[in-house]
Amino acid sequence: MRVLVDTTYLARGHTGTGTYLRQLLRALRALGADVGEAANPRRRPPGTGSLRNAAADAWWTGVELPRRARRSGYDVVHHPLPAHSPGVRNVVTVHDLAFDVHPELFAARFAAWARVAHARAARAADAVVAVSHTTAGDALTRWGLSGARVVVAHHGPGQPLSPVARREPRHVLYVGDDEPRKNVGLLLAAVERFGVLPLRRARPSDDLAALHAEALALVHPALHEGFGLTALEALAAGTPVVAYPSHALREVCGDAALYATDAEGIAAHLRALHAEPGRAALLSERGKAHAARYSWERCAREHLRAYTLAAT
Repeated sequence: MRVLVDTTYLARGHTGTGTYLRQLLRALRALGADVGEAANPRRRPPGTGSLRNAAADAWWTGVELPRRARRSGYDVVHHPLPAHSPGVRNVVTVHDLAFDVHPELFAARFAAWARVAHARAARAADAVVAVSHTTAGDALTRWGLSGARVVVAHHGPGQPLSPVARREPRHVLYVGDDEPRKNVGLLLAAVERFGVLPLRRARPSDDLAALHAEALALVHPALHEGFGLTALEALAAGTPVVAYPSHALREVCGDAALYATDAEGIAAHLRALHAEPGRAALLSERGKAHAARYSWERCAREHLRAYTLAAT
């Protein structure tokens, strides 16, 4: 079986979708899968002409991508976000339904479009990959998908980091952007209440392994996640995680993370970790053991199952 993966999103900078694609493709090829890549040559960077990009996306998924798949004899087209290509077998990945569950956290026009477009693409797909049981449940109940066509494929633990040796904590770490659902206001309020160490926000050019080595904890305040890639990445690095208890975060991190819903609760966890290094060390070891349950190889095997489902 031959699979053509839409890799357009790899050109959009350092994103969770980009990390997912890079790690998945590497793992699929390590398993011997026949996987090809194709990226939309007309797609411009986000924010540089939304109407032109919308037209480019429609041409790509509706005309050019399926044409390339048929011409080169691919059995399945994999869209890393919900989209549909006519005349070929489609697999789509659903990362989350935040725009459906919390539309108030998004621009109204985008939320309205995504609720319709993503649901339509998922319903039309021959198989759907959900990144967590939480996301699968949301898609089944909100979009009416058939459970027989949904495959849950948990991510591996983020991007590979060089070995992390824990050092004296110098900061509280946050890895992510500042879109409303990420709840950065809660993070800032919590760190201000903690008041002992400063906040350090990771940037794409930073040495992430070094930032984790000197982090008291990673704070993950997002109100809604489909998986929680950076939280699992932190656990794998041995960095304690303090998170808002969204359903997906609890599914992925279990009792290896600490949870709180308000700034004082998060600050209290940070104070305890700072005052009791032994407790932080135990949580670090628990996190590494927990993260070891996840792998990109296992994720790739579940994708192969979805491709087979779509092709039959």
